[in-house]
Amino acid sequence: MNKHLISLAATLALTTPVFAQNQTAPSPGEIVDRASQDEWVKIAAEDLVIMTLAPDSHGQPREVMIQLIPEPFSQGWVKNIRTLARAGWYDDITINRVQDNYVVQWGDPNYDNPEAEGEAKPLPEGLRTIDEEDYTSPVTSIRIGDMPPEGYGRTRGDAYAAWTELYKGWPIASDGKKDWPVHCYGMVGVGRGMSPDTGTGAELYTVIGHAPRHLDRNIALVGRIVEGMEHLSSLPRGSGALGFYTAKESSKRTPIMSVRIASDLRAGERPSFEYLSTEGEKFAEYADARANRRDPFFITAAGGADICNIPVPVRRTAR
Repeated sequence: MNKHLISLAATLALTTPVFAQNQTAPSPGEIVDRASQDEWVKIAAEDLVIMTLAPDSHGQPREVMIQLIPEPFSQGWVKNIRTLARAGWYDDITINRVQDNYVVQWGDPNYDNPEAEGEAKPLPEGLRTIDEEDYTSPVTSIRIGDMPPEGYGRTRGDAYAAWTELYKGWPIASDGKKDWPVHCYGMVGVGRGMSPDTGTGAELYTVIGHAPRHLDRNIALVGRIVEGMEHLSSLPRGSGALGFYTAKESSKRTPIMSVRIASDLRAGERPSFEYLSTEGEKFAEYADARANRRDPFFITAAGGADICNIPVPVRRTAR
């Protein structure tokens, strides 16, 4: 266990809020700004998905950047998403569902849509069928007591899991036997029908409201939005069942012009992003500041933070 992980565990183990006002204490954002370059981790181009929406009503371009989740989580679906993107299957699909304080969902408007009457778009060959057991992953290291294995930054547990952690920049929950990614704001999941259907990745959604953690272990999480969330969260809500657009609201469906994997673009055209390592000293300081705000606006520290209230900082970098 390295000192960075112990530090993060300790800073988030508070039980009593304390008087926190401090005229010189830095905010979480200021702490992130002070992180050295060696504490940032580059997102691989193979793990970055560029979703281009139709321009907005003012003709302004709209791009949404999605980072795919790393091993050992949801890799069958992740591979399907790459297959679908490289086959051009996502091109010309639409956003079909916007449910307030819940999710935005996109895919073929004629697939699994209670408001649709047309024929579904044929799927490309080579897609995998994934088992429900792959919603979780066996823990990859032996924990000592209640401490997490190497590579994890631990926060306190919550109503949904024995403990929650940040693993390689991702929010993860665990019961000590299985680990799973959690439904925080901006996470991307795979739409599916009734069990045993697990979805292919052709239908995707992102969380736009309070974290729906009851979905954890029931649906595959495959990534998170790292830029362009405003283009999805601000879309008009659907009035049909579950927030689907009705036939009369078909004009509200936002077209998706293309979806590409960044590694398939020419080097000069690839967007580039990096995230603040969750195993570093600066992230431990940032997480403590999120849990215990001491900067001038705040009067009383919360004494803790749930896993979804410690968003991992991500920034765009020069190509």
